[in-house]
Amino acid sequence: MYASLLAATILLGLATRRFPELFPQVVATYGGDTLWAMMVVWVFALARPNAKTMTLAGSAIVFAVLIECSQLYHAPWIDALRATTLGALTLGQGFLWSDLLCYAVGVALAALVDRFLTS
Repeated sequence: MYASLLAATILLGLATRRFPELFPQVVATYGGDTLWAMMVVWVFALARPNAKTMTLAGSAIVFAVLIECSQLYHAPWIDALRATTLGALTLGQGFLWSDLLCYAVGVALAALVDRFLTS
């Protein structure tokens, strides 16, 4: 189940970046970051399938905030990593306060889905 959720979330997230014209403006603008946070929940759920929903959500939000805060750090090695497609998708480009809100929404949505599917 988590692998399917992960795959669907990644595909939808990439679609919001590749084909933004197919989505409402708010989804095209903020959907990728929101879905990225959901993806983190699914990755953590795959790693610990018996973990409680709140443990997954808490771990994911901490991870997401740490990744966002890491964007304030600019050393040549990490900026070179961020310049790659995979690095940009994983680590992001630059710190944005709005991303933190997107992460909170994404983790909350994933927690609701997880709670619904596992209850």
